[in-house]
Amino acid sequence: MLCYDNSEMLSRPIDVMVNDKPLTLTSPKQRQGSRFEQQACEFLRAQGLILIAQNWQQPKVGELDLVMLEKGQAWSTLVFVEVRQRQRSDFGDAALSVTASKQRKIIKAARYFLQQHPKYNDYECRFDVMAYNTIDNNNHNNQINNIPKTQSENVQPEWLKGAFITAAW
Repeated sequence: MLCYDNSEMLSRPIDVMVNDKPLTLTSPKQRQGSRFEQQACEFLRAQGLILIAQNWQQPKVGELDLVMLEKGQAWSTLVFVEVRQRQRSDFGDAALSVTASKQRKIIKAARYFLQQHPKYNDYECRFDVMAYNTIDNNNHNNQINNIPKTQSENVQPEWLKGAFITAAW
């Protein structure tokens, strides 16, 4: 399931990249994550961002959940979006789960993305996090795969623009 964009509003054409080898979502947790990534894509598109790539992968480097373009008046910004979801708060909320180690992996994957797609090298870059907290503190026995699809669709995201930066970009 992909989130498509109409890129006609841009002054120069862009290619929407579709993963040639889609991920096989075998576990309930993976399927749940995919639903939240799709919801994040749709939310960001409603905010005016344009999808460039979804689930972009570089073997032995990492994956980028969403790569989007934010069209500005003077310039455009390439936005690398990490989508996180947490049902239990035992170890912090969804936004806090993007650790320094995870940030380094995302930055490394973003560098590879730009190396493989040099047409985006002149864009400003930003790292955002879309956090979904579906915390139910009254029922600690819930498992992530027990969240009904309709409930996951009603969770409002926390959009952290510029959630982390890199000094040596």
